[in-house]
Amino acid sequence: MKKSQFITLVIGVVAGLLFSLGLCMCLLPEWDAFTLGVVLTSVGGVALLAMGIVACVKHGKNKLAPNWKLIGKISYGVVAALVLGLGMCMIMVWNLMIPGVLVGIVGIVMLLFLIPMFLGFKK
Repeated sequence: MKKSQFITLVIGVVAGLLFSLGLCMCLLPEWDAFTLGVVLTSVGGVALLAMGIVACVKHGKNKLAPNWKLIGKISYGVVAALVLGLGMCMIMVWNLMIPGVLVGIVGIVMLLFLIPMFLGFKK
């Protein structure tokens, strides 16, 4: 791994953590930190967006033409993560243990299918 790739990875993780922590602060009333959550979410989102633009320019992709296959894979990953999260909510919030476990397993299997989707199969 190159030094620039490692730095990009670290910045991406920090920006993602800021974004997700900010969303938690906004959506959990027990934390009582809505305003600070909006600020953290905005900072994390702007950092992630800036990283994406810098990566496109760095790799010589000045035109921002959409890659529909990648967009489809990312959308599938988001849906799979939401299914897993739904299973967790069914267990922890709604006290539906058996259905929640089943939905969670479906979400995990969906996430596992992301590996061959991105890497493909080799002989």
